[in-house]
Amino acid sequence: MDHVVLLRGINVGGINIKMADLRAALTNAGFDDVRTILATGNVRLRSPLSGAKLKKSVETVLSDTFGYEAWVIVLDEPALRAIVDAYPFDAEREGWHPYVIFGNNADHLAELAAIGGTLDPELERISAGDSVVYWEVVKGFTTDSVVGKFTSKAKYKPTTTTRNLRTLVKMLA
Repeated sequence: MDHVVLLRGINVGGINIKMADLRAALTNAGFDDVRTILATGNVRLRSPLSGAKLKKSVETVLSDTFGYEAWVIVLDEPALRAIVDAYPFDAEREGWHPYVIFGNNADHLAELAAIGGTLDPELERISAGDSVVYWEVVKGFTTDSVVGKFTSKAKYKPTTTTRNLRTLVKMLA
C-alpha cells in the first residue's frame, strides 16, 4: 500500500538529513518504492505495515540511523487526497500561504482549533478538518503569527507538523 510519511523538524532546526541518505535508510529497512519530495521530510513509500506499526517502524529507522528522536505522521494516499481536496480556503489567494497542520494527538489539534476565534482574519485564519487543522496566513508572517508561535511550543513538536498545500499536491502527483 502507498503511504505518505511526514517527518517533523528536519532540515530546519539542526537536524540535517540528505534526502538520498533518507531514501537509502528506509529502503535498507525493507520499505519499497521510497521517494522523497523536496528536502523537508516528505516521503512516499510502499509497505504492508500501516498505522501505528508503520509509524513506529519509520521512527525507529530514523532514530537509529540519524541519531535523533524522530517524530512522523503517517497517512495513506487516499487520506492525503481527501485532506487536500477539503482545503476550505482559496489555495491560490495572492499574498497568502495555504497550510495544513497534521497531528496525531486529537487533544492537541482541538487546542489549536480552539484559538481560531482569537485570530486576526486579516493576518491568518484556521479551520478544523479531519485529523488536521487548515491554516492560511499572510506571506512573511508565518513564524510570527499566533498559529506559528502556538505550534512551535515544545508540547506540540512530537505530535504535529505543518505542510504547505502546494507541497502536498506535489506528493500526490
